[in-house]
Amino acid sequence: MATAHKSLPLPVLPAGWSAEKNFKAIGTLSAATQRNIEPVGPHFLAHARRKRHHRTFSEDERIQAQETVKKVEDDDSAEISEPEDPLMLQRDAKDWKGQDHYAVLGLSKYRYRATEDQIKRAHRKKVLRHHPDKKAAAGNTEDDSFFKCIQKATEVLLDPVRRRQFDSVDEHADVEPPSKKQAQKGGYFKLWSHVFASEGRFSKNQPVPRLGDEKSSKEEVEHFYNFWYNFDSWRSFEYQDEDVPDDNENRDQKRHVERKNNNARKKKKTEDTARLRSLVDECLAGDDRIKKFRTEEKAKKNKNKLEKEAMEKKAKEEAEKAKVEADKVAKEKEEVEKVEKAEGKKAKEAAKNAAKKNKRVLKSSVKDANYLQEGGDPSPAQIDGVLNDVDLVMGKIDNEELAALAAKLNGKKSPAEVKAAWAEEVSRLVDGGKLKEGEAKTMT
Repeated sequence: MATAHKSLPLPVLPAGWSAEKNFKAIGTLSAATQRNIEPVGPHFLAHARRKRHHRTFSEDERIQAQETVKKVEDDDSAEISEPEDPLMLQRDAKDWKGQDHYAVLGLSKYRYRATEDQIKRAHRKKVLRHHPDKKAAAGNTEDDSFFKCIQKATEVLLDPVRRRQFDSVDEHADVEPPSKKQAQKGGYFKLWSHVFASEGRFSKNQPVPRLGDEKSSKEEVEHFYNFWYNFDSWRSFEYQDEDVPDDNENRDQKRHVERKNNNARKKKKTEDTARLRSLVDECLAGDDRIKKFRTEEKAKKNKNKLEKEAMEKKAKEEAEKAKVEADKVAKEKEEVEKVEKAEGKKAKEAAKNAAKKNKRVLKSSVKDANYLQEGGDPSPAQIDGVLNDVDLVMGKIDNEELAALAAKLNGKKSPAEVKAAWAEEVSRLVDGGKLKEGEAKTMT
């Protein structure tokens, strides 16, 4: 690009200017500096383009506008381009409620998923193609009906409230459930996933749980069906309302239409809820995972039942075994006690017999010793006294002492020896505190 050189002198002083009286210069001007200035910017480029192609301002603007349109169409052709239905191009703009707004803007494949930016770009593309001025310039009739359809579609879809109302009744976004024949061919969960993905757009609670596949856990499957059986939908049907008259004169008619619209909305809401529940019932009925979970649950219950019965049987057998062992031990103990009792009884009888024998020995000892009388026959009083003292002493000693005394008296016949043995025993009893001094007079 060529460089332009231009000298810029100092400005001329205005007429009548006079310096201040006390003005004093404190320095000198610096030397001039030469700089290269290059013209740049969109206006210079437009000027250069017009000079190069020998165009006027109007010619250049028209050509640039055409190139801009072509560029916009090329940029959006891959994303928001679809064939236009000839019947759609002939739609009456007054019937805007019956038109498919997404199809009008070429967004049929996006529908409720279309972003605001996509809607704006689609609108720009359609306007550039169907603007009445462009049709008039091309020699076509100035029919702006479809252009009005485009404007109305954009107006509805860029308004969040009105777009939600339209999306509520947009049947083109619905996915039909698979038939039994289709489901039997395979891909059951994939086919139904598309259905619930479409219905999930109406959920107030996001994200919507996925249907999953054959490997989904029981908790995930139960969560999915619980979510859909308790589905909280924002779907409404205001878009299909009958138009309410705007005139203030016919208020009764206006209220009548409003009541009619409210009743129609409630009815449609009820029907939609029943439709969705029937849809979930149909999916649940063909879900093999539910059958698998029920089979596993039944097997688990049977296993627990068998384990419980086995434990009860084992506990019962152990109880019976313990009872048998206890009965055996009790019987053995009873037999031992019986034997011990018999032996004790036998020993007691033997001890009793031995005591009786020893007592007889003791009584016989005084009888054989002439009732302790030296020479002559003892008097009755002597006999009674000796026998009483014998009974007294025998009452104070136990069987062992009785046996010991009988052993001492065994073989003694003389009154002196017998009396000495008895006297020794009496003395022992007196020392032990069992008898009082002088209590057995005949023995001392």
